[in-house]
Amino acid sequence: MYVPEREVGEVKVDRLTGDARDYALAGLAGWHEVDGRDAIAKEFHFSDFGEAFAFMTRVALAAEHMDHHPEWFNVYNRVHVILSTHDAGGLTERDVALARIIDDAAA
Repeated sequence: MYVPEREVGEVKVDRLTGDARDYALAGLAGWHEVDGRDAIAKEFHFSDFGEAFAFMTRVALAAEHMDHHPEWFNVYNRVHVILSTHDAGGLTERDVALARIIDDAAA
């Protein structure tokens, strides 16, 4: 079930809860819920900094197009990504969609 939260610009953003949340998370391999936050996270490992940076560039372009931006941290060949829709106060379909794009960019 969706829990309506608030309007973000002209696009309504609803937090994912209950069965809808469980279903959405079940389809995301390697993503896990963040303790103490209504967010999901995943760490990606690459062969070197160049590959990690190229991955971040691909994700940045997609995120900008979606107007939905990840929190992320990069150290050499590792990129840790956290997704949550701050305007909705938690995890939404926008985060799930971006997680899928991020997984594709890492492949």
